[in-house]
Amino acid sequence: MDVPYEISADPARLDAARVHHWLSTDAYWALGRSREKQDLAIAGSLNFGAYDTVTGEQAGYARVVTDRATFAWLCDVYVAPAARGRGLGTALVEAVRDHLKPYGLRRVMLATDDAHGLYEKVGFRTLEDPGRWMTLGLQ
Repeated sequence: MDVPYEISADPARLDAARVHHWLSTDAYWALGRSREKQDLAIAGSLNFGAYDTVTGEQAGYARVVTDRATFAWLCDVYVAPAARGRGLGTALVEAVRDHLKPYGLRRVMLATDDAHGLYEKVGFRTLEDPGRWMTLGLQ
């Protein structure tokens, strides 16, 4: 990374207002998400923030929904526009992967329209048999 960042799973460090603004105004998967909905998502998840080590300002976010035993869903991965192109997205996802490793999860899933290359660098692969997977409530 060009600029030093610290990645932390400490929920007390999150700037929830900033995360809500990023996701609800700039993330295709969360456009228009209410602050109440975002706060509920944060409360029910394992959250990661990326912080500039010079200013302390939050520059990235990722959220994991997990039982910490068998399964996890990585979602809401976001890097602030000013921090993009420096490897922070990859570092953030690597930190999530490394944090989850001791749980011995059978599977970590995610969905993306445009960042396959980033996730592949960290070890994610497309589904070998997508016909096995189903979803409820696609919107």
